Amino acid sequence: MGNPVVHFEVVGKDAAALQTFYEKAFDWQMKPAIPHYAMAHPGAGGGINGGVGAAPNGGPGHVTFYVEVNDLAAALTTIESLGGRRVTGPMEVPGGPSIAMFADPEGHMVGLVKAASRRG
Repeated sequence: MGNPVVHFEVVGKDAAALQTFYEKAFDWQMKPAIPHYAMAHPGAGGGINGGVGAAPNGGPGHVTFYVEVNDLAAALTTIESLGGRRVTGPMEVPGGPSIAMFADPEGHMVGLVKAASRRG
């Protein structure tokens, strides 16, 4: 079985402006989750939900997608053996899933999220 893309994230310097932009451009519902971050619900069949907010520590903005895996640590070990680099995690999101971030061999940031059926 493959590992599906289950979440996307758009972050930048002005969370409110980004949220308004995506809400108006695509008719997405924005639901505040934590300060300076909202969950984006496209509401379309077959689409995935995501998040729009402020970049951590005022850093540069980016777009990330998250791949669902059964074991974050094992996935990161495989990624590192293939030339990728662990960036963060595994870590628990308050009230949410366990996640990790890695950079692929060219430096593109990608997220991992622990499969819901495997969460403790």
